[in-house]
Amino acid sequence: MFSKSNLISTLVTTLWGFFGGWLIWGIIGDPILKEHISTDGLMKEMPDMPLLALGCLIVAFAFSTMYSKWANNTHSVSIGANFGIWLGILIGLGDGLIDNATANIIDLSGTLINAVLYMVHFAIMGILASLVYSKFGSGN
Repeated sequence: MFSKSNLISTLVTTLWGFFGGWLIWGIIGDPILKEHISTDGLMKEMPDMPLLALGCLIVAFAFSTMYSKWANNTHSVSIGANFGIWLGILIGLGDGLIDNATANIIDLSGTLINAVLYMVHFAIMGILASLVYSKFGSGN
């Protein structure tokens, strides 16, 4: 769990989580999703950056640890992307539909768009994790 490859993967995927999340949701997704969010003022004008960074670190560590188990010492771009897409389906689509069914945050179209953004985000995160694990090995 605290192997060299997992810690490096955590660092790389934390950076992607933070900056890639800004790119995908802040730059690409924001104009698309604005019309689908049903509660004005729901989003903070400026995020709490230390808390956001901590959240990205926790997601990256969990992602990297779970990826290492999923890949079973066979690391490739396709395995990393596949893992990321499934995680995006779990969080973006599954949890997104549950949130849509239980809260008035975002409409169904926005939920589906957001799910695709999650799948892309986590597919790239999986590719990055796979590249780190293939370079630094699974155990060290």
